[in-house]
Amino acid sequence: MADRKRKKGYWQGARKRRRMCLEIGMKGVLVTCNKNEKACIREAYNLLNEYADELHGPEITASDSGSEPEGEDIEAALAKEVAQMKNKAGKNKRRFQAMDSGANNVIFIQSQLESPDKLVHHILDDINTSKKFKTRNVLRMIPVMSACKAYLENVKKSAEEMFPKFFSVSDNPSYAIVFKTRNNGTMKRDEVIPALAGVVSEVNPACRVNLNEPDLAIVIEVIRNVCCMSVLKDYFVLKKYNIHSIVEGTKDDPKPREVKGQEPPKGDLEVENKTVVHRGQIDVTVQEPKVELEAASGNLGGKHEIVVDNDVKSQGSKLMEADEGAQDGQAKDDGKETHQNSSDIDVVPGQDNC
Repeated sequence: MADRKRKKGYWQGARKRRRMCLEIGMKGVLVTCNKNEKACIREAYNLLNEYADELHGPEITASDSGSEPEGEDIEAALAKEVAQMKNKAGKNKRRFQAMDSGANNVIFIQSQLESPDKLVHHILDDINTSKKFKTRNVLRMIPVMSACKAYLENVKKSAEEMFPKFFSVSDNPSYAIVFKTRNNGTMKRDEVIPALAGVVSEVNPACRVNLNEPDLAIVIEVIRNVCCMSVLKDYFVLKKYNIHSIVEGTKDDPKPREVKGQEPPKGDLEVENKTVVHRGQIDVTVQEPKVELEAASGNLGGKHEIVVDNDVKSQGSKLMEADEGAQDGQAKDDGKETHQNSSDIDVVPGQDNC
């Protein structure tokens, strides 16, 4: 009986230790990486905490808040402890917590900040100014301002609550809609984009679409049954929030390196003396001979000297002689063949020789 109870308790503990996943109503940052997810999480933590300390100050953990100062009233300490016990759910929450997004090479980092978009924009803007790599495995950082069910009605409802804050009548910003889906087959681009454009028109009819340089970008990331939505500024200026593109985009295009021993490209080669050699053929175009005039004591009636490249001339003459010899030989063979054919035919008088 003891063994059975032990096994039952073990399996119950395993169920409780399930990995946290992206859920509806969360805010945070979607981080994309290239295969190495553990290193990506570590780099994302360092980057987010570094800039969050600059904007919001250092993080206050549960252990720091639970320290009791000297001389505190016992009743106040008891009341504080009771409040912490009631709020167990928020007690263990950190400022940034990595979670499973439901897609490969995509990590969701939940944030307790009210506006994670401002933090991410500050990070990318600083990287754009310094032009220095601060991560190796983190590729893109997309803020998530709202997460709802991946159904068209829920997406429209979430957009109606979010858009009035950004598309005000005084600014009339231009916008573009960026849609991407992963591991979901129900959400269609042709349905979501017109629906969101209709919501923008209802909020502010003066806003116009600009796909090249929009003031705001409505980014939709659908992962399984969760739709992540955010309204971002400088989306195309910051290279779609891609850290590597921000740094590498300013560098000049690298010139092709010349490798020693590398064969020249195939094709026609043009030499300085205008001799064109076709690869795989024997055609040679010989430059026209240059004529130099030697005028004796200023008289134009001097001697004429013709200067021709000997190598090219010899090659050209050999080819011409070879062609003439081949033509003569072919003509002789044709004559022999016709003579032989005519001698083989017997002519019989009085019969049709057909």
